[in-house]
Amino acid sequence: MSTPEADDRREYYRIEDTIALDFRLLSGPEAQPSSVLNDSSPLFNLLSDLHLLDYESQHLLRHISERDRTLASYLKVINKRIDLLGQALTQNLLQDIGQPRQVTLSEGGAGFMCNQALAEGSHLALKMVLMPQALGLLLRAQVIHCQALGDGQYEVGTEFEALTEAQRQLLARHILQKQALQRRQARQEDKS
Repeated sequence: MSTPEADDRREYYRIEDTIALDFRLLSGPEAQPSSVLNDSSPLFNLLSDLHLLDYESQHLLRHISERDRTLASYLKVINKRIDLLGQALTQNLLQDIGQPRQVTLSEGGAGFMCNQALAEGSHLALKMVLMPQALGLLLRAQVIHCQALGDGQYEVGTEFEALTEAQRQLLARHILQKQALQRRQARQEDKS
């Protein structure tokens, strides 16, 4: 008989990645999947909103591109300028979240090391900045396992809850880009 964890491994592709990650425990009504997560950092909220708006406007840009290539080219340049501003803002944001760290990431959840034990079934607000595109996501997750490793370190596995379609697509895009980069690097290493 398969376990939910084994089923998760088959359903989603996992990558090893380095991201900025911070979390806080949710309690009371805030722990309910239907409640809205808020972050106290206006800079993080701005970064997150920029990427969600970019995702939501992609179909409009494709439509404009079919009708007016010049306008579409101009809008792509503006979009790149906004991305550069977002990357600059990320440098300030990383001071609040902390330095990037190793995680295992999939569309279904994230695994990471931390210095405190977290109870299985507890709910977290995960604040993540995915590199290098400086994609800010605030996601709800549930702890599915927490194992002590010694030296005060714990390996935590989480499962995302109540992802919006935009959040899922942004995660999937990041994972596919990272996977493609890892494959290119592996091919280059094989050639040398």
